[in-house]
Amino acid sequence: MSVFELGATSATIGLIHATSAPGTRITLADTAWQRIHAAREVVDRLAAGDAPVYGLNTGLGGNVSYRLSPTEIEAFQVQMIRGRCIGVGEPFPEPLARMMLLCRIIGLAQGGSGISPHVLALMLAIFNAGLTPVIPSRGSIGAGDLGLCAHIGAVVIGEGHVFANGQTRPAHEALTQTGLLSAKLGPKDALAILNASSITTGHAAAVLAELCELLSLSAVTAALTDEGYAANPAIFDARLATARPASGQERAAAMFRGLLHGSYLHDPGAPRSIQDALSFRVLSQIYGPTITSVEAAIEAVETELNAQSDNPLVLTEPGLILSTANFHTPAIALAFDTLAIALTHLATAASYRIIKLMNPALSGLAKYLSPIGGAPVGFNSLQKTVAALHAEIRLRATPASLDSLPVSDSVEDHAPHTPLTIRKLEEQLLPFRLLIAIEALVAAQAVDMRGQPRLAAPTSLLYDAIRAQIPMLTEDRATGPDVDATAALMRSPDLLARIITAAGPDWAIPRII
Repeated sequence: MSVFELGATSATIGLIHATSAPGTRITLADTAWQRIHAAREVVDRLAAGDAPVYGLNTGLGGNVSYRLSPTEIEAFQVQMIRGRCIGVGEPFPEPLARMMLLCRIIGLAQGGSGISPHVLALMLAIFNAGLTPVIPSRGSIGAGDLGLCAHIGAVVIGEGHVFANGQTRPAHEALTQTGLLSAKLGPKDALAILNASSITTGHAAAVLAELCELLSLSAVTAALTDEGYAANPAIFDARLATARPASGQERAAAMFRGLLHGSYLHDPGAPRSIQDALSFRVLSQIYGPTITSVEAAIEAVETELNAQSDNPLVLTEPGLILSTANFHTPAIALAFDTLAIALTHLATAASYRIIKLMNPALSGLAKYLSPIGGAPVGFNSLQKTVAALHAEIRLRATPASLDSLPVSDSVEDHAPHTPLTIRKLEEQLLPFRLLIAIEALVAAQAVDMRGQPRLAAPTSLLYDAIRAQIPMLTEDRATGPDVDATAALMRSPDLLARIITAAGPDWAIPRII
């Protein structure tokens, strides 16, 4: 069983994936516990005083003007959690919810929440016991995830439900069976659990990992398509990229040079044209800004992961608790809206390349890539699938962070809708994965029909993996199952790792897991 110590250094998205794997356990570093105890001393001191402190001895949101008496504070913790369990819809899958719980634990370990040490210790014990809060997937607008983090808080007080060994159970039953007692919450403890963006952070971390995998697969697939089309690789010349070093363009061009190193395309007379269609020519121009957009999203998510995003925030040095808006996550929302648009650009170019490969006037190959000619449809009907997948991807490119409705007596009158930006990017990934599979399948057919010329090492790995399971199309057959099989084999982590290694040191797409 792997044991991870958290809180001594900054956490990364990769660490979140590794630490949340089944069977792992976590501990907190001594330095983290020192921060937690120091912050709690500030909370206890101010809770015993008369000065109004938001969320400590006042109501929340539109009820901020209500002053809690000392006798109300303890009951208010449970009331706060129960009244804010507003999540609806299907719950997040258990592995994803486990990542969200982990993100909240990491956030609490920063010390800014002032949570009681015994409450955080219980959360660690819940995680280590393999219990995971059941968290509904809808109910947050990105101005903190109070209404979804409340479902974590419910488990801490023995309410709500948990996943245990793949089954959903009442939290109090699961806690009792594992020898854990629900927590008695002190001043600010409920708000410490609730007022953060841990649901957003965990979801974003999961989506970014899959996105990076898909971008890597799409890049090598585009390179294989270049070989099937006999495109001109001179477009990736370093001098051209340097002439206008736009965002990420030089790195993307170097990556494609690595992907096509050793290919027959570099032989004299191999490229069929001195200038190909834009969907082939602009690969470095569209992958470059996509790569930098991914890096910006990773930075935004890892900033949030390691941040003290609590409201109010405990400042141990002056011994104060101050109201903040650090829970607001527009940086993540804008990054994910940008990625959804960038992914649509990649999908559009891929769709055009697929269609052009089937056009004999453009590819120089047989119509619809059917080697027998005549009436057979070849791959032509798959163009409809391409169009359907592209439409689905494009639909979800509409920005979600543009506006919001004011809530809570108009006190909360701005929201970035970060969870929605993440969810709609996630919803692009399956159709994008299938679109990549179609391009890879069609590119492999084009390579065969071009006489199986010498491929670059990375593209050869992809081609061989396809042909090991799916034979060349020699007569009409159902191609949908071939697409699904291609998508499945391209999920192999070993295949992708070998492709990236073969591509050389200039690989530019981030690798998270």
